[in-house]
Amino acid sequence: MESIKQPFPQSRYWVFSLLVISGAFWDLYSKLVVFSSLKYPGGVSNWTQSWLGGWMQFRLYTSFNEGALWGIGQGFTAVFAGLSLLAVLGIIFWLFVFRGAASLWLTITLGLVMAGTLGNLYDRLGWHECEVAGRQLFAVRDFLSFTFGNYHYPIFNFADVFLVTGAIMLGLYSFLMDVEPTDNADSNAKNKQEPT
Repeated sequence: MESIKQPFPQSRYWVFSLLVISGAFWDLYSKLVVFSSLKYPGGVSNWTQSWLGGWMQFRLYTSFNEGALWGIGQGFTAVFAGLSLLAVLGIIFWLFVFRGAASLWLTITLGLVMAGTLGNLYDRLGWHECEVAGRQLFAVRDFLSFTFGNYHYPIFNFADVFLVTGAIMLGLYSFLMDVEPTDNADSNAKNKQEPT
């Protein structure tokens, strides 16, 4: 816990802000371009990228998701929007109030999570102004479609990429976190033994 209370470099504000702004911008910009050029939902790009003899394929396919990652919890958009707002507050407190920004790894990790959270929150609040059959949609815009053989991987967006990458990095951090205090304690012990 001592490492969390240590002050952190002011550059961590810039690292975090740059990741959040650039990540959220790229997510929203890519959604705007794809959904403006293809019909939705169900708009399909004219080209398909194939690998491994056609076993793996990629294309653009517009879709709306009223649930969470991989379509879990369909119809609970308001709940996920509320959880997203709590996540935003939690990340800010963790990094800058409880001094989690002392770790560069954690700063980058939570910057990615924040970018993904804000990108999808924008959609869940209906700010994209997409309508289907005259009904305003409060749903996340997805368009990255991969097929592996006969398996169609759930359609996703760049916000999801940032969220999953951040989650993986957070998992790695949780394994390495117990090592950090030991290293700090060892270095402090060595410093105390050295004559002044």
